[in-house]
This record gives sequence, C-alpha cells and structure tokens, in this order.
Amino acid sequence: MDMRLIDIIKEAKKNKVAIGHFNISDTEMLKGIFSAAQKLKLPVIIGTSEGERDFIGIDQAVALIKSLREEHNYPIFLNADHTYSFERAKEAIDAGYDMIVYDGANIPFEENLETTKRVVEYAKNVNPDIVVEAELGFIGKSSKLLDAVPEGAEITDEHLTKPKDLEKFVKETGVDLIAPAVGNLHGMLKYEQNPPINIKRIKELREAGGVPMVLHGGSGISDEDFVKAIEAGMSVIHISTEIRVAYENGIKIGLQENPDEIAPYKYMKEAIHNVEKVVENRLKLFNKL
Repeated sequence: MDMRLIDIIKEAKKNKVAIGHFNISDTEMLKGIFSAAQKLKLPVIIGTSEGERDFIGIDQAVALIKSLREEHNYPIFLNADHTYSFERAKEAIDAGYDMIVYDGANIPFEENLETTKRVVEYAKNVNPDIVVEAELGFIGKSSKLLDAVPEGAEITDEHLTKPKDLEKFVKETGVDLIAPAVGNLHGMLKYEQNPPINIKRIKELREAGGVPMVLHGGSGISDEDFVKAIEAGMSVIHISTEIRVAYENGIKIGLQENPDEIAPYKYMKEAIHNVEKVVENRLKLFNKL
C-alpha cells in the first residue's frame, strides 16, 4: 500500500465523501471497526485519545495498526486524537503515529496557534508524511452521554469558528487539516437530538482555509446533516460515543444471554458485532453507498 494518508484525505475531499475516524479503547473495538472497513473496502482512521492510548499503550497501539496494515496491505491509519500538550504530541510522533490532533481549542487563539506551529514543525521534521490536525473552536471534551450542552461549547452562530481566524491559523501554522466549531458537540445528548450544524459556515470555512476539514463530535448528528456537511467540505468524520454505547450494550447482552460464560472472546462477540454494524452504517453514509 503506497498511498499516503494525506493523499487519501485529499481524494475524499475531491470526491465529496468522508473518511471515517473511529476511536478504540481495546482490540475488540478495533476488530469490529476493521471488519466493517474491510467488508466495504474503504480506508479507515483509528483514533486513540490521551486516555485511550494510556490504557492500550502507545507503542502497542502503533504495533496493532501497523500489523493490520502490513498483513492485509490495507489503508488503515492511527491518529493521536485530542492531544492537549506539545509533550504528549511529541510522544505519539516519536512512537510512530500516522496522524496527530493537537487540541488547543479551549486556550487563547495565539497560544493555540504557537503550540500548533511547534507540533507541525516537530512532526514534519521526524516524518514529512505525518498528518497534523488542529482544532479551532471549543465543542466540549468528553465522548459520553450528556444531560446538557457542555459549558463553553461554541454552538451559537456568533461563537462558531470565523473564516478570517481560520485562514490566519492555517496559513501561519502549516497544518494539514483543521477541525472547526460549526455547531457540533463532543458526546451525545441523552434526551434529544444534538443541535443542527451550520452548513453555510462549513462552506465559508472551507473556502477560507483551503485545507481538508474534520468534523468532530459526529455521534448524535443527524444523517441529513452528515450528508450536507460532507457536501459542504468535511473530509474526515469522528465517531466515538456512538461506538461506546453500542459496545456497552453488546457486552450487557452477551453477559445476560450467557450468564455462565467466562471466556471473554465468547461473551464479547455481541459487542464486536454491534461496533461493526455502527461502523458499517456510518461508512456507507459517509461514502454515498
């Protein structure tokens, strides 16, 4: 497999489809995601947040994805999702991650810009093919079920990422990808649909930035909004909470249906199957299948 991740993302941008990005906490989640991607013959990005990679092990996550990529000659890539410091970004870059998300969305603009620039310079010096993404606009932090919109999340029109800010940020940092606030949220609201996202603003930001854009907080967004967002300029879409919910439900079913079973690979089957179903449905939607 010769194609670089950035080329695959740019190809998606050109074709107005989106690469699915799915977070994992363990090998069972990875198994479900990879099965769905293979079935549809589509590239996929696996994300690990700081907490997830601490749980799995940074070197172990790299080894897992590299082994799948090499064994199957498959376009599967590993992203250090939501990295909140230069030191944690450096750690993932040095370990061999394919992609880094430096998330300075909740700090002042200039501080975010300076640290992002530093991450880009370090990453490209280590490996020019590492993809670096930055965040501009705060959308909350946790991939979980929410009682209410997170405090400080920028979902009203006047607080969304502004085109002139995004243009300056991209130009001065040299990032490959940018994740703006367009009304999206991390996590899923428990009692109602997540708020609609601002499609008009996505188009404005795409024109201002000139680099592929990433939609975080995909769980809880309506199918209609996904389709419109991809058409408007989103080239990578992150899904995490939705997978976690499906995974947990699968474990519950597996244990309820087999109360005497103690072999994890047997009672985890339903959890893996649930993850595979969610990912397959999302990948079909993102790729107009």
